[in-house]
Amino acid sequence: MPGTTEAFTEAPIYARTSGYLKQWFFDIGAHVKRGQLLTEIETPELDQQLQQAEHDLQTAQANLQLARVTADRWVSLLKKDVVSKQETDQAVSDFNAKRATVDSAEANVRRLQKLQEFERIYAPFDGVIKARNTDIGALIQNGDNTGPKELFHLAAIDKLRVYISVPEVYETAVKSGEPVTLTMDAFPGETFNGTVVRNSSSIDLTSRTLNVEVDVDNPTGRVLPGAYAFVHLKVPASAGAVTIPTNTMLFRAEGLRVAVVRNSRARLVPITIGHDYGSTVEAVSGLTVNDAVIIDPSDSITDGSPVEIVDPAQMSDQGKVVAAKTP
Repeated sequence: MPGTTEAFTEAPIYARTSGYLKQWFFDIGAHVKRGQLLTEIETPELDQQLQQAEHDLQTAQANLQLARVTADRWVSLLKKDVVSKQETDQAVSDFNAKRATVDSAEANVRRLQKLQEFERIYAPFDGVIKARNTDIGALIQNGDNTGPKELFHLAAIDKLRVYISVPEVYETAVKSGEPVTLTMDAFPGETFNGTVVRNSSSIDLTSRTLNVEVDVDNPTGRVLPGAYAFVHLKVPASAGAVTIPTNTMLFRAEGLRVAVVRNSRARLVPITIGHDYGSTVEAVSGLTVNDAVIIDPSDSITDGSPVEIVDPAQMSDQGKVVAAKTP
């Protein structure tokens, strides 16, 4: 079955903060490790916002300190019945409001600090840089904006995935965990080992196929993502089935027939078709491996017609296919 290799893990990398690209450290084809610095972004506006937020926090903390002292003083005076309960409640409420203001200011500072950390973009996993779509001085928009620009595209290629569409008639032969072999036009004469890891467990209504994933180890990175590959599956044959060429079948009103030679006469044998391989089909009933089947029989051939075998050398091990003619 044909398929296309894909990176096991692949991700576009966007900026989480806005600014100008200061410098980048890796270009296309570079192998990077998880946590390596890919690029730096200058964010002057964010830096100013963080400074303002820190000053707002200091102001809120000073107001909170004053509100705390005032509230403690009013609570102490209330115990001596010097002030009213209403005035004391107002002081305590003001203290709680100032504390909430400090909590909000602290949260805002933490948010801006996190955004500032995104000035430095790191590789999220080991992989290869497939694309670099930015350069020094470029305006960078964060991922919250409409249509953010992808900075890098990273792919992990130490293991590859290959998705193949297996025809419905073969879906029972696909088992997770089974080994398979792969061949590629880029490596003639070589085979690669893979494993069936999972399938969609459902038949696609349009193509009537089962989506199957095959994983292939690629520690050296020799096989590239996007390569065209053929996955070879071992499909067990039906018990008692024989394979015959499609040009041996006769389509009659009474059903599908095959002309076989028995005692120098043609016999029209009804058959049941199993798997269809294109140029050949699997006959699951009606024939045995000892039957001599006539290739390209005439549409006018009838049951009992005398037959003369003209080329016994064309007999095969499967179905003893022969060329024959009727006198």
